[in-house]
This record gives sequence, C-alpha cells and structure tokens, in this order.
Amino acid sequence: MLNVFTLTNGRLVQEEIESLQELSQFRPIWVDLEEATTEEKQWVKQYYGVSIPDDAVDEDIEESARFYEEDNGDLHIRSDFLVADPDSPGQVRVAFILNHTNEQLRSYGVLFSIHDESAPALRLLRMRARRMPGLLENAKDVLIKLFDGDVEYSADTLEEIYDELEAVSKKVLDGNVDDNDAGEVLAAIARHEDMNGRIRRNVMDTRRAVSFLMRSKMLDAQQFEEARQIIRDIESLDSHTAFLFDKINFLLDATVGFININQNKIIKLFSVVSVALMPPTLVASIYGMNFRAMPELEWAAGYPFALGLMAVLALLPLWYFKRRGWL
Repeated sequence: MLNVFTLTNGRLVQEEIESLQELSQFRPIWVDLEEATTEEKQWVKQYYGVSIPDDAVDEDIEESARFYEEDNGDLHIRSDFLVADPDSPGQVRVAFILNHTNEQLRSYGVLFSIHDESAPALRLLRMRARRMPGLLENAKDVLIKLFDGDVEYSADTLEEIYDELEAVSKKVLDGNVDDNDAGEVLAAIARHEDMNGRIRRNVMDTRRAVSFLMRSKMLDAQQFEEARQIIRDIESLDSHTAFLFDKINFLLDATVGFININQNKIIKLFSVVSVALMPPTLVASIYGMNFRAMPELEWAAGYPFALGLMAVLALLPLWYFKRRGWL
C-alpha cells in the first residue's frame, strides 16, 4: 500500500496512490510504503529517483548498516517502533530514507518510510497532524515527530505497567497467596518484565537514531532542540525502567517465598503425620508377629488393648507438637 501525505493549510492530508500517474498530482512531504508491492516500489524509483533496498526491513541486517548517509546526501535510518499489544508484543522495523537531493525534491525534501506492518507511533502522528495545524512543516519534522511519538508511546506503556503492577503488589502483599494466585502473579510478572525489556531496547534504538540525526547536521535550530528534548525524555525513561526492573524482582522474590512457605506447610504436615504414626505402626507390627500365644486366643482384651495403645501413642506426639507450636 502506497500513501502520500501533503500539507494543506498546515494539516497533514493522506492520499492513497493506485497508479504512477497519481504521484504527479501531489507534492508530498512524506511517502509511506506499508507492505508495498514491487510495482509500487518501482513507481517510487521511477518518479522520485529513490531506490528502495530489498533488505530495507530485514531483521538480520548488520547494526553498522542501520544508520548511514549516501554519497548523494540521502539519510538512511532503520529503527524499531514499539508495539505494546498484550497478545503479541514486539517491534516493527521501519526503514526511513530522507531524500532532498532529487531535482523534484530539492526545495522541500521527502521522507520515505518502508515497513511491513503498522506501528502505533505512525498512526498517532497521522491523527495529530490532521487535528493540529502547524505541527509539521517539512519532512524532517515528520521524522522527528515519529521518534517523539515512539518515546511518548513507550512512556504510556510504562504507566500501564505501573498500574498493573499495583494490582499485583496488593495481591502479593496481602499475604494470602495460594498456588493458584502465585501462578497468576508469576505469569503477570513475566509478561510485564518482557514488556519492560522491550521498552528498554526500543528507547535505546530510538536514542541511537536521534543521535545519528543530530550528527547529520541537517536539522535547524528548532529541530535540533526538539531532538535534544527527545534524548532527555529517553534518559528519564531509563530510570523508570530500572525502577520497574527492581520492583518486578521484589515481587518475584516475594511470590517465590510464598510458594516455598506453602510447600513447607505441606512437607511439615507429612512430617508430623509420619512421626505420629510411627508408634502405632510399631505396635501393629508387634501384634502381627507369629507368637506361640496369640493375643486373640490367649487374651480376650488383646486387640482392644492394642487398638487403644495405638490411639494413645498416635495422640501423644500430636499433643506434644501442638504444645510446642509446631502445628
């Protein structure tokens, strides 16, 4: 799918392109290729003179090839954008080409974005730019706002983790954690730690991309200050992710401690029962031996006496354990 975005009265307007001829009707600042076909990539190359690399969104691309500037001055940036979907969390690899050297683009520049699936940061920018006139002025503003939106989306996701961990903390610190509750808590902790790790990786990648953009010396004073603010926001998120990591570890240790306590209670119960049944077992084994004078033949009260003795010997250990507070 090929979409071009133009500015009309300061607002971002989206147009879906279905033929090469339609490209000549617009003067975009942003061209977005989502799951683009080979034909659509050929249209971009033919009209704008921009070649889309075949490995633009490959996951196994070398780290050194993710940020570079071509000889003609085009900037190539490959960055990951967070997707905090509870069912399938992950990152979306987006390749950017900031082109401003083509004769048709020299006066205003165009940002090309290539990705296989949509990312929340891209949808958020499109929505805001339609509602807020003057938010964007050129292609570099689009790129900076996309990174800013990704950091903001990461911050919102961290707040959601905070809120969900509060509910987990109440359940753990309540003290009555059975095995079912422990299983639910462990599953929630694992899910939140996975998301926390994804956020840390995502903001690290965003920091690298913004730093490269600042070093490119293509930004004006206002854009450079916005990029610096993004870096400061990322630094503040680092402390929050570190705090969440410590809190998750605390909840994990507390939950495992409750599991151990529940297991110790079970083992303790079996230990008490085994100790209490040892004397009756001894009496029963003695009465089961083949004596010359069998109790049931020589002594009428033999079995009642044995049963009573077994009951007394079973209750005495229980009484002793109860008195010592071991039950």
